[in-house]
Amino acid sequence: MLKGKTAIITGGTSGIGLGIARRFADANCNVVINGFGDLGEIKEITNDLSHRTSGNAYHHSANLASLDEVEDFFKTLGKLFKSVDILVNNAGIQHIAPVDEFPADKWEQVINVNLSGVFHMSRLALPLMRKAKWGRIINIASTHGIVASEGKAAYVASKHGVIGLTKVVALETAQENITCNAICPGWVITPLVQKQIEDRAKKNKMSVSDAQKDLLSEKQPSLQFVTPEQIAEYCNFLCTEGADQITGATLTMDGGWTII
Repeated sequence: MLKGKTAIITGGTSGIGLGIARRFADANCNVVINGFGDLGEIKEITNDLSHRTSGNAYHHSANLASLDEVEDFFKTLGKLFKSVDILVNNAGIQHIAPVDEFPADKWEQVINVNLSGVFHMSRLALPLMRKAKWGRIINIASTHGIVASEGKAAYVASKHGVIGLTKVVALETAQENITCNAICPGWVITPLVQKQIEDRAKKNKMSVSDAQKDLLSEKQPSLQFVTPEQIAEYCNFLCTEGADQITGATLTMDGGWTII
Protein backbone atom coordinates (compact mmCIF):
# COMPACT_ATOMS: atom_id res chain seq x y z
CA MET A 1 0.00 0.00 0.00
CA LEU A 2 2.82 2.43 0.82
CA LYS A 3 5.13 1.53 -2.04
CA GLY A 4 6.07 4.62 -4.00
CA LYS A 5 4.72 7.08 -1.43
CA THR A 6 7.05 9.72 -0.06
CA ALA A 7 7.66 9.91 3.68
CA ILE A 8 9.42 12.79 5.43
CA ILE A 9 10.84 12.16 8.89
CA THR A 10 12.29 15.09 10.82
CA GLY A 11 14.93 14.22 13.38
CA GLY A 12 15.49 11.19 11.17
CA THR A 13 19.23 10.78 11.57
CA SER A 14 19.13 9.05 14.96
CA GLY A 15 16.94 7.53 17.65
CA ILE A 16 13.19 7.39 17.13
CA GLY A 17 13.32 9.15 13.78
CA LEU A 18 15.87 6.76 12.32
CA GLY A 19 13.80 3.78 13.45
CA ILE A 20 10.77 5.27 11.70
CA ALA A 21 12.77 6.03 8.55
CA ARG A 22 13.97 2.44 8.35
CA ARG A 23 10.41 1.13 8.72
CA PHE A 24 9.11 3.28 5.87
CA ALA A 25 12.11 2.33 3.74
CA ASP A 26 11.25 -1.31 4.37
CA ALA A 27 7.73 -0.48 3.12
CA ASN A 28 9.35 0.74 -0.13
CA CYS A 29 8.57 4.41 0.37
CA ASN A 30 10.72 7.24 -0.84
CA VAL A 31 12.30 8.35 2.42
CA VAL A 32 13.45 11.87 3.21
CA ILE A 33 15.23 12.36 6.52
CA ASN A 34 15.93 15.73 8.07
CA GLY A 35 18.41 16.19 10.88
CA PHE A 36 21.91 17.03 12.02
CA GLY A 37 24.96 14.88 12.68
CA ASP A 38 28.29 13.80 11.29
CA LEU A 39 28.10 14.05 7.50
CA GLY A 40 29.89 10.74 7.02
CA GLU A 41 27.47 8.96 9.32
CA ILE A 42 24.48 10.60 7.64
CA LYS A 43 25.76 9.42 4.26
CA GLU A 44 25.98 5.87 5.60
CA ILE A 45 22.43 6.14 6.97
CA THR A 46 21.11 7.42 3.65
CA ASN A 47 22.91 4.64 1.76
CA ASP A 48 21.38 2.06 4.10
CA LEU A 49 17.90 3.50 3.56
CA SER A 50 18.50 3.42 -0.21
CA HIS A 51 19.33 -0.28 -0.04
CA ARG A 52 16.23 -1.00 2.04
CA THR A 53 13.73 0.63 -0.32
CA SER A 54 12.80 0.24 -3.96
CA GLY A 55 12.34 4.01 -3.94
CA ASN A 56 14.85 6.74 -3.13
CA ALA A 57 16.39 8.04 0.07
CA TYR A 58 17.45 11.63 0.61
CA HIS A 59 18.77 13.80 3.44
CA HIS A 60 18.11 17.51 3.95
CA SER A 61 19.74 19.49 6.76
CA ALA A 62 17.16 22.28 7.11
CA ASN A 63 17.13 23.90 10.53
CA LEU A 64 13.48 23.62 11.58
CA ALA A 65 13.84 26.78 13.67
CA SER A 66 14.41 28.73 10.44
CA LEU A 67 11.33 29.41 8.32
CA ASP A 68 13.49 30.18 5.28
CA GLU A 69 15.24 26.81 5.54
CA VAL A 70 11.97 24.93 5.99
CA GLU A 71 10.50 26.60 2.91
CA ASP A 72 13.67 25.77 0.95
CA PHE A 73 13.27 22.17 2.14
CA PHE A 74 9.87 21.96 0.49
CA LYS A 75 11.07 23.63 -2.70
CA THR A 76 13.73 20.91 -2.92
CA LEU A 77 11.15 18.20 -2.28
CA GLY A 78 9.00 19.57 -5.09
CA LYS A 79 11.87 19.03 -7.51
CA LEU A 80 12.62 15.51 -6.28
CA PHE A 81 9.21 13.90 -5.75
CA LYS A 82 5.73 14.07 -7.19
CA SER A 83 4.05 14.21 -3.80
CA VAL A 84 4.54 14.35 -0.06
CA ASP A 85 2.31 11.65 1.39
CA ILE A 86 3.54 11.01 4.93
CA LEU A 87 4.99 13.56 7.32
CA VAL A 88 6.42 12.45 10.65
CA ASN A 89 7.23 15.45 12.82
CA ASN A 90 9.73 13.88 15.19
CA ALA A 91 12.51 16.45 15.71
CA GLY A 92 12.81 17.73 19.24
CA ILE A 93 15.25 19.40 21.61
CA GLN A 94 15.34 19.86 25.36
CA HIS A 95 16.65 22.22 28.01
CA ILE A 96 16.14 21.78 31.74
CA ALA A 97 15.96 24.65 34.22
CA PRO A 98 13.45 26.16 36.67
CA VAL A 99 11.09 28.69 35.10
CA ASP A 100 12.67 31.68 36.84
CA GLU A 101 16.12 30.57 35.68
CA PHE A 102 15.14 29.41 32.19
CA PRO A 103 17.24 31.29 29.58
CA ALA A 104 14.98 33.22 27.21
CA ASP A 105 17.00 32.13 24.18
CA LYS A 106 16.64 28.46 25.16
CA TRP A 107 12.86 28.92 25.51
CA GLU A 108 12.67 30.37 22.01
CA GLN A 109 14.87 27.62 20.58
CA VAL A 110 12.83 24.77 22.08
CA ILE A 111 9.50 26.29 21.06
CA ASN A 112 10.75 27.05 17.54
CA VAL A 113 11.97 23.50 16.89
CA ASN A 114 9.41 21.47 18.83
CA LEU A 115 6.26 23.41 18.03
CA SER A 116 6.75 26.03 15.32
CA GLY A 117 8.71 23.51 13.26
CA VAL A 118 5.75 21.11 13.41
CA PHE A 119 3.39 23.89 12.38
CA HIS A 120 5.44 24.99 9.38
CA MET A 121 6.18 21.46 8.17
CA SER A 122 2.47 20.61 8.38
CA ARG A 123 1.41 23.90 6.80
CA LEU A 124 3.63 23.28 3.78
CA ALA A 125 2.84 19.57 3.47
CA LEU A 126 -0.94 19.88 3.56
CA PRO A 127 -1.42 21.45 0.09
CA LEU A 128 0.62 18.61 -1.42
CA MET A 129 -1.43 16.00 0.45
CA ARG A 130 -4.65 17.66 -0.66
CA LYS A 131 -3.43 17.58 -4.25
CA ALA A 132 -2.77 13.83 -3.92
CA LYS A 133 -6.08 13.35 -2.06
CA TRP A 134 -4.31 11.31 0.62
CA GLY A 135 -2.00 12.10 3.47
CA ARG A 136 -0.82 11.12 6.93
CA ILE A 137 0.69 13.51 9.48
CA ILE A 138 2.13 11.85 12.55
CA ASN A 139 3.42 14.07 15.32
CA ILE A 140 5.79 12.47 17.79
CA ALA A 141 4.75 14.33 20.93
CA SER A 142 5.54 12.93 24.38
CA THR A 143 4.00 11.96 27.68
CA HIS A 144 5.03 15.53 28.48
CA GLY A 145 2.28 16.62 26.13
CA ILE A 146 -0.13 15.13 28.68
CA VAL A 147 1.60 15.53 32.05
CA ALA A 148 4.38 17.78 33.33
CA SER A 149 7.76 17.43 34.99
CA GLU A 150 9.71 20.05 36.90
CA GLY A 151 12.39 21.94 35.02
CA LYS A 152 10.95 21.26 31.59
CA ALA A 153 8.80 24.33 30.99
CA ALA A 154 9.63 24.81 27.31
CA TYR A 155 9.52 21.12 26.43
CA VAL A 156 6.21 20.52 28.24
CA ALA A 157 4.66 23.65 26.75
CA SER A 158 5.82 22.71 23.25
CA LYS A 159 4.52 19.15 23.47
CA HIS A 160 1.16 20.26 24.88
CA GLY A 161 1.04 22.64 21.92
CA VAL A 162 1.80 19.83 19.47
CA ILE A 163 -1.19 17.87 20.77
CA GLY A 164 -3.44 20.91 20.39
CA LEU A 165 -2.15 21.52 16.87
CA THR A 166 -2.73 17.86 16.02
CA LYS A 167 -6.41 18.19 16.94
CA VAL A 168 -6.87 21.34 14.85
CA VAL A 169 -5.25 19.80 11.76
CA ALA A 170 -7.38 16.66 12.22
CA LEU A 171 -10.58 18.72 12.32
CA GLU A 172 -9.60 20.76 9.28
CA THR A 173 -8.84 17.64 7.22
CA ALA A 174 -11.50 15.28 8.58
CA GLN A 175 -13.27 14.88 5.21
CA GLU A 176 -10.18 14.86 2.99
CA ASN A 177 -8.65 11.39 3.43
CA ILE A 178 -5.90 13.02 5.48
CA THR A 179 -5.32 12.11 9.10
CA CYS A 180 -3.26 13.75 11.81
CA ASN A 181 -2.37 12.00 15.05
CA ALA A 182 0.05 12.41 17.94
CA ILE A 183 2.06 9.54 19.39
CA CYS A 184 3.15 10.17 22.98
CA PRO A 185 6.06 7.93 23.98
CA GLY A 186 7.30 7.59 27.50
CA TRP A 187 10.97 6.88 28.10
CA VAL A 188 12.73 5.78 24.92
CA ILE A 189 16.48 5.26 24.73
CA THR A 190 17.52 8.11 22.44
CA PRO A 191 20.49 10.49 22.62
CA LEU A 192 18.21 12.97 24.42
CA VAL A 193 17.16 10.48 27.11
CA GLN A 194 20.63 8.95 27.38
CA LYS A 195 22.00 12.37 28.31
CA GLN A 196 19.37 12.72 31.03
CA ILE A 197 20.35 9.31 32.42
CA GLU A 198 24.04 10.26 32.42
CA ASP A 199 23.28 13.60 34.09
CA ARG A 200 21.26 11.78 36.76
CA ALA A 201 24.09 9.31 37.36
CA LYS A 202 26.57 12.15 37.79
CA LYS A 203 24.29 14.20 40.05
CA ASN A 204 23.38 11.26 42.29
CA LYS A 205 26.83 9.62 42.15
CA MET A 206 25.52 6.30 40.84
CA SER A 207 26.24 4.05 37.89
CA VAL A 208 24.56 4.73 34.56
CA SER A 209 22.77 1.37 34.88
CA ASP A 210 21.37 2.30 38.30
CA ALA A 211 20.39 5.73 37.03
CA GLN A 212 18.50 4.08 34.19
CA LYS A 213 16.55 1.88 36.61
CA ASP A 214 15.96 4.87 38.86
CA LEU A 215 14.54 6.88 35.98
CA LEU A 216 12.16 4.15 34.87
CA SER A 217 10.91 3.42 38.39
CA GLU A 218 9.82 7.03 38.85
CA LYS A 219 7.59 7.22 35.80
CA GLN A 220 7.15 4.05 33.75
CA PRO A 221 5.32 1.22 35.57
CA SER A 222 6.39 -1.38 33.01
CA LEU A 223 10.04 -0.69 33.97
CA GLN A 224 10.91 -1.10 30.30
CA PHE A 225 11.87 1.45 27.69
CA VAL A 226 9.74 1.95 24.61
CA THR A 227 11.83 1.14 21.53
CA PRO A 228 12.17 3.15 18.32
CA GLU A 229 11.07 0.02 16.45
CA GLN A 230 7.79 -0.12 18.38
CA ILE A 231 7.07 3.51 17.59
CA ALA A 232 7.96 2.87 13.95
CA GLU A 233 5.43 0.03 13.78
CA TYR A 234 2.76 2.34 15.22
CA CYS A 235 3.58 4.93 12.55
CA ASN A 236 3.31 2.29 9.85
CA PHE A 237 -0.08 1.18 11.20
CA LEU A 238 -1.38 4.75 11.12
CA CYS A 239 -0.69 4.75 7.38
CA THR A 240 -2.76 1.62 6.69
CA GLU A 241 -6.44 1.34 5.81
CA GLY A 242 -7.09 -0.01 9.29
CA ALA A 243 -6.29 3.44 10.67
CA ASP A 244 -8.35 5.47 8.19
CA GLN A 245 -10.74 6.65 10.92
CA ILE A 246 -8.09 7.38 13.53
CA THR A 247 -7.49 11.11 13.48
CA GLY A 248 -6.89 13.76 16.11
CA ALA A 249 -5.91 11.05 18.56
CA THR A 250 -3.41 11.30 21.39
CA LEU A 251 -1.86 7.84 21.36
CA THR A 252 0.24 6.85 24.36
CA MET A 253 3.16 4.41 24.29
CA ASP A 254 4.45 4.84 27.81
CA GLY A 255 4.35 1.58 29.75
CA GLY A 256 1.54 2.98 31.89
CA TRP A 257 3.11 6.35 32.75
CA THR A 258 -0.06 8.38 32.07
CA ILE A 259 -2.67 5.89 33.28
CA ILE A 260 -3.73 8.10 36.20
